[in-house]
Amino acid sequence: MRIAIFGTGGVGGYFGGRLAQTGADVVFIARGEHLQAMRQHGLKIDSIKGDFVVHPIQATEDPEEIDPVDVVLVGVKAWQVSEAAQAMRPMVGPETFVVPLLNGVEAPTQLAEVLGNEHVVGGLCGCISFIAGPGHIRHVGADPFIHFGELDNRYSERVESLHRAYAQATGVTVEIPPDIQVAMWRKFLMVASWSGIGSITRAPLGTFLGLPRTRQMLQEVMQEVFSVAHARDIALPKDVVGKTLAFMDSLPPSGTASMQRDIMGGRPSELEAQTGAAVRLGQAAGVATPLNTFIYNSLLPLELKARGQVQFTI
Repeated sequence: MRIAIFGTGGVGGYFGGRLAQTGADVVFIARGEHLQAMRQHGLKIDSIKGDFVVHPIQATEDPEEIDPVDVVLVGVKAWQVSEAAQAMRPMVGPETFVVPLLNGVEAPTQLAEVLGNEHVVGGLCGCISFIAGPGHIRHVGADPFIHFGELDNRYSERVESLHRAYAQATGVTVEIPPDIQVAMWRKFLMVASWSGIGSITRAPLGTFLGLPRTRQMLQEVMQEVFSVAHARDIALPKDVVGKTLAFMDSLPPSGTASMQRDIMGGRPSELEAQTGAAVRLGQAAGVATPLNTFIYNSLLPLELKARGQVQFTI
């Protein structure tokens, strides 16, 4: 099985690196200093699950240099999905399937609009990791997992083949959920809510969980996302909000969401794919999302400033 990693950041670098560590045929799409360092010294991954280096490594910035592969794992930022789908066309043959591993629930639709429904499955992952420097990924928290499955939840040999490949890897828990839509929305409920509250409070996880008022806000934001999912016939369990809060209580209190870090750093973020998506999908389903709407509207000026669409000074 030949596997391409489109986007070798914290997610693509870690989960692609774990596959390459097993000896799997993996090629990485990267660019700039990150790519040059990988070519010269390999891909270095420091992880709480064990450090390793993938060297030598197959890596390029040009998808046209790669013949069609069996599977593409997509690890770009949410706002880059449509552009990435166009760029990966040379790697997508008749039997290729594409697995999005990014935040949000809209990526499968966006990929399918470019590549066709038959090439796209659902996917998600969990891992607190980031690029620490050129050719260097650092995994600092959470037990890494990767889940994927056909969007209609049918059995398929292609999904099973990727499951078998990951079953050989260390430092990753792999699963084909019984309902991939539920799995994606379960993660969306947590990440979008965490990102929204973290971004608007500028506080780490332990701080806003520990304060009764911000904890209540978080719970209400989650409940809005749950209501949107329910209106869209996503069968999230009724206790998902309570269980998600309990899970977040178990995470490192210093943790921050990637959207939060980007907004605080003045960089473009996944605001549209997370809080914005909760608002948009709620409107389409006739579900009010007042807290998510307030958070989205409050963060939008900073997002537009980061993208150079408005200018102001603080």
